[in-house]
Amino acid sequence: MTEFLSAEWRDLVMLNYEVAPGSLKEFVPRGVELDAFDGRTFVSLVGFHFLRTRLFGLLPIPFHTDFDEVNLRFYVRRRADDGDRRGVVFIREIVPKRTIAWVAGFAYGEKYVARPMRHTISSDNVNTSAEYQWQLDGEWCSLHAKASGAPAQPREGSLEQFITEHYWGYAARRDGGCLEYHVSHSPWRVWNSVTAGFDGHAGSLYGFALSGVLRRPPDSAFIADGSAVRVFTGANIAAE
Repeated sequence: MTEFLSAEWRDLVMLNYEVAPGSLKEFVPRGVELDAFDGRTFVSLVGFHFLRTRLFGLLPIPFHTDFDEVNLRFYVRRRADDGDRRGVVFIREIVPKRTIAWVAGFAYGEKYVARPMRHTISSDNVNTSAEYQWQLDGEWCSLHAKASGAPAQPREGSLEQFITEHYWGYAARRDGGCLEYHVSHSPWRVWNSVTAGFDGHAGSLYGFALSGVLRRPPDSAFIADGSAVRVFTGANIAAE
């Protein structure tokens, strides 16, 4: 595999919502199947910093190395010859600059859009909070969480481990196939949140059903410290 992108993902806010599997059917690429935790299917609204971004390990894009991203994703697995590959499918990804959206969309066929974005991060010895905002239809949407205490590695077999340890990405191709790419990073430490949520109207991005899901309190929420990441070039897998 060839490295396409290296960066750091930091200060991740992850809001997780249980949904009916049927609500995701239209988004599942051929060749993969929904992944579940204890029989429960989740979508996650995630906000984070992209930092020190480079293409092919060498080339920074001027004025585009540090930026925010917010994405809505869910979890899948593919049964490969070397065992199950657990990954994510992105329903929509938001970044602040059109160049970033174009490069990512061209390379992986992901559904990126460019919107004005801003963030607020606060941390001391006791409390940690993070908020990511993006402008949509003239209003600001907000993804936010607050936590207390020290971060820790997710417990083995926990929902936090399930959410953070999917190391493949999958995107549907126009020919009916599927693009598969590997994402490498060390396990993240997390703070379980004491308050968290989404504010805004996102129907034009996510559709009526999923935007309705986001308006209720998340079933779980946490902040992750993040790490260096490497994203590798994709390979086509045959439609089944």
